[in-house]
Amino acid sequence: MAKHVSETPATQWLKARKVSYTEHPYEYLEHGGALHSARVLGFDPFSVVKTLIMQDQDAKPLVVLMHGNRKVSTKNLARQIGAKSVEPCSPEVANRHSGYLVGGTSPFGTRRTMPVYIEESILALSSILVNGGRRGYLVGIDPAVCVQLLGAKAVQCALKE
Repeated sequence: MAKHVSETPATQWLKARKVSYTEHPYEYLEHGGALHSARVLGFDPFSVVKTLIMQDQDAKPLVVLMHGNRKVSTKNLARQIGAKSVEPCSPEVANRHSGYLVGGTSPFGTRRTMPVYIEESILALSSILVNGGRRGYLVGIDPAVCVQLLGAKAVQCALKE
């Protein structure tokens, strides 16, 4: 029996907007990432979505939602969003922007409001697992929520790992 996870800013955000979600706690592994959580929870890593905090050439932060078994082509992403360049933020900067610790970053309830970009093929999935706001905790949701409530824009920037 999975233990109940106490509320996080992400679950408070989802509840406030009456979004239904399922809870999936797991044993967190440092640097294990989405591939580890998918394996221990028995999910396809393609449906476990990473929340990545990146920044453009002016250090303006943005959120990228990507399949757990894909990498982001920062060149393709920059071109699609009209930026000169995009790069991952350092963990300290990412933590400051999101209000979460890297490894526990959720796209919901972030400290700063940032533009959100979602890999287009994620929207074709019936449900996804995404971080629920702490390490070792995923929530299952309909990916359409990311577009409807976060204003996520679909992009094509996935690279095979």
